[in-house]
Amino acid sequence: MTAADEESELFGLPYVPPDATTAYGPHPDQIIDHYLPTALPNGVLVTLLHGGFWRLAYDRRHLAPLASALAAHGFDTALAEYRRVGGGGGWPATFEDVLSAVAASGPARRHVLVGHSAGGQLALCAAARPDVAVDAVVAVAPVADLARARATGTGGDAVDALLGGRETVEADPAQLLPRVPVTVLHGAADTDVPVELSHRYTAAARLLVRADLHVLPGTGHYAPVTPGTPACAALLNLVASSVPPEPGPGRVVLEVDADGSP
Repeated sequence: MTAADEESELFGLPYVPPDATTAYGPHPDQIIDHYLPTALPNGVLVTLLHGGFWRLAYDRRHLAPLASALAAHGFDTALAEYRRVGGGGGWPATFEDVLSAVAASGPARRHVLVGHSAGGQLALCAAARPDVAVDAVVAVAPVADLARARATGTGGDAVDALLGGRETVEADPAQLLPRVPVTVLHGAADTDVPVELSHRYTAAARLLVRADLHVLPGTGHYAPVTPGTPACAALLNLVASSVPPEPGPGRVVLEVDADGSP
């Protein structure tokens, strides 16, 4: 399956409406869609952040099927929207929305922050904040190294558009130190966000916390967040196992099978 096939498969899935929607601010994009567990609740809250290179053209709706799949596995799932470039977003407004959404997602309990692509960058930045009440972060194909992404033209001018052309250390996960366990899932055949960004990030992050990198051979950018694919099954398994009983030593897993097994 090509990268274009993966994209069309994800965006071709029918929209799954949420069980409820709440606002965490006055802007129309400061909202959270809630997907309640349809299986036995497992007591874990997942806040889900979509990608789209932080641009207004992409919103949370394309991850509604994934939010529903997480709910079907017992997760109380909060699919968060945030202001994006072209609609009042940019740094730091976009990240401030993420912090507010995480705080508003629900009562304190086991909490996993999951982000895809640009949402993965936002999730990894949140992982470095001591005031963010999450127990673990799962980043899928994240833009985990903004300096390298800018240098290689990842997303065109997306990084400059997010930062307004400034150099902002606080926005670059590769220059931050995570404070909670981090799991990164990335397709080896990803042509939208090169897997090298995840290699660079986890190589540094694992010196401080548990930071696992799972690379899926033959997988592109969208399959891991497309329910029904083996890559998404791997993601669901990683989310389920992402909250350790206690912090453990860092390690990097360089390759796993498409079904998520080592």
